[in-house]
Amino acid sequence: MGSGRWESTGRAYYSTSSVAARDATSVRDYFRSSQINEALDPNGVLLRESCDGDDNPESNAIIIGLDVTGSMGRIAHEIAKEGLGTLIEGILERKPVVDPHILIAAIGDVMCDSSPLQISQFEADERIIQQLTDNYVEGGGGGNNTESYDLPWYFAATRTAIDCFTKRGKKGYLFTVGDEMPPAGLRAKDIKRVFGTDDQQDYTAAELLALAEEKYHVFHLIVEEGSYCRGRQRPRVIAGWKQLMGSRAIPLSNYKHMSEVILACIEISEAGEIVDDEQINALIDSHQDESVRQTLSHALA
Repeated sequence: MGSGRWESTGRAYYSTSSVAARDATSVRDYFRSSQINEALDPNGVLLRESCDGDDNPESNAIIIGLDVTGSMGRIAHEIAKEGLGTLIEGILERKPVVDPHILIAAIGDVMCDSSPLQISQFEADERIIQQLTDNYVEGGGGGNNTESYDLPWYFAATRTAIDCFTKRGKKGYLFTVGDEMPPAGLRAKDIKRVFGTDDQQDYTAAELLALAEEKYHVFHLIVEEGSYCRGRQRPRVIAGWKQLMGSRAIPLSNYKHMSEVILACIEISEAGEIVDDEQINALIDSHQDESVRQTLSHALA
């Protein structure tokens, strides 16, 4: 998948979609589904493909996974209806990578939810937004202090084929966004339930992260305004993610700055493995909004 280009029809589609989103009075007014859409169900999916083509000859795969459980609630809704469009526009305008193919994942809790993972296709045009609104916001999760942020890691490692990596040796990007503790890992029986195929082993979160990192740059944005991360849990959540992912676990004090932080992460990564403080500071200072500069300064320190 990944034919078409956002430039041709996407901006008009997103503008129309945004009007409807602003008029929505609840999460379900924007996210239309009351149960998982068959097209987004990972059960039985063998591959999601990001392939080069006439429209996008040098495709670059980007996965954005949003926590849509109860603790994120309205924030997930706002990120999806506003932040994603801003992010897409930013990628196309600033071109941190050429020919982006974007896949959206909705993340729940494999221990508690009926639909702990939903996955779109890799797309390059208005179908990104269309598939986003087809997601089922279950609003679940449980009392186990984490959500299944490692399901997109397993999916990316075992169920995606991306030309940027297979043809050019260039990693894609995988961002998860949520407010709870790092995941505990996946059991073989949970993998079978979600994906419909047998896996003969259980995985720790560290093992799943390592698998995903073979062909993706993996980041996690910690939403400090989520109901779980607010207050006394915040230091524990941040420390847990930092222990697992180091500098690629990024506290996000204002969720409205998600798109800028993701763009900055891609730009920093595209600049090369060695990026000095002067380059980072120049990137931060290039933004006009003081609150955005403060967020980036905190995130990229």
